[in-house]
Amino acid sequence: MEKRLKVWFDLEGDMLEIGFAKRKGFMKDIGEDVFIRLDQKGEVIGFTILNATKRFEKIKELKLPIKGRLISLAK
Repeated sequence: MEKRLKVWFDLEGDMLEIGFAKRKGFMKDIGEDVFIRLDQKGEVIGFTILNATKRFEKIKELKLPIKGRLISLAK
């Protein structure tokens, strides 16, 4: 199984993108400027948050409709 975590922030576009796998997929709008990326099997492989800096100025915590855990791959 492929293991990867990609975090990308575009300051000019004010967009935060986090990816969990490098597979083809499609975006699904789940509301409030949040999109999830799903693969062909319907598994979440990432998400995108538009207007990210504006969102984080107002809130301390962002709840997303995904569950996961981070595992260090460093040796």
